[in-house]
Amino acid sequence: MKKRIVTAVGFTTLLSCISTLQGQIKTDTNMENLKTIAQKAQDAFFTDYNEEGVKTYFAANYIQHNPQVPTGIEPVLGFLPVLKEANTRYTNHRLLQDGEYVIFHNSYHNADAFGAKEVVAFDVWRMEDGKVAEHWDNLTPKVDITASGRSQVDGVTEITDLEKTNSNKKIVTNFVNDILFGKAPEKVTDYVSTAEYFQHNPMIKDGLEGLNEAISYLVSQNNMFQYQKLHKVFGEGNFVLTVSEGSWHGKRQAFYDLFRLKNDKIVEHWDVIQEVPEQMAHTNGKF
Repeated sequence: MKKRIVTAVGFTTLLSCISTLQGQIKTDTNMENLKTIAQKAQDAFFTDYNEEGVKTYFAANYIQHNPQVPTGIEPVLGFLPVLKEANTRYTNHRLLQDGEYVIFHNSYHNADAFGAKEVVAFDVWRMEDGKVAEHWDNLTPKVDITASGRSQVDGVTEITDLEKTNSNKKIVTNFVNDILFGKAPEKVTDYVSTAEYFQHNPMIKDGLEGLNEAISYLVSQNNMFQYQKLHKVFGEGNFVLTVSEGSWHGKRQAFYDLFRLKNDKIVEHWDVIQEVPEQMAHTNGKF
């Protein structure tokens, strides 16, 4: 009898373990599918202008952080005819995922509704129950002529070093604190490669020399940007995106910075800087 009880307990434990493992596999599979779902949501909005698609992939209580758009799904649906009439389209350059968050690095075309004919943007979506539940973004007009000769969106796109995601996020977090916050600017070479540093900010040339030159000019004009608060850090492999708050030109700004790392050093940088308006179409805040 005792042997049977032990066997039964062991079998029950095994079933419990299998059930737990199946739950983990299901969760992991769902996480893996979030990029696909996010892409379908993006296409429903900016390719098909499809109301049913938006209702399928966006949560009914969708939370909006774009300062110009009211919160909820109804404003999204109401925006579809405007986008369709303008033939607003998008090109995705990089698509990253960090847990429940999916990050798009996009160009938008015929995007006058967003402030310019051609716009470069970062869109961050929080996914919940297989739908887009919350959205943050930062947008800026496309610049045709840049200091480095690189565009705001070209460069490496391949995601590598997935096992280094957390360590790369830590490196970039320390870089923001030490360098961008100005706590230890002398440590810049601890974070940024001296061998290669490709710059996509339109006003800054490649390399540390280009970065130092730009900073020196801004300081001489008494117009240096100020990073004041780090809100979010997202990463996947060799890419890390930071969302920061600060000021520039005497006005409150949102700084979205995307870094590519190689061998524990920052080797490439893209960014979008956008002024934070005093008045917003909702009470959710920009960040």
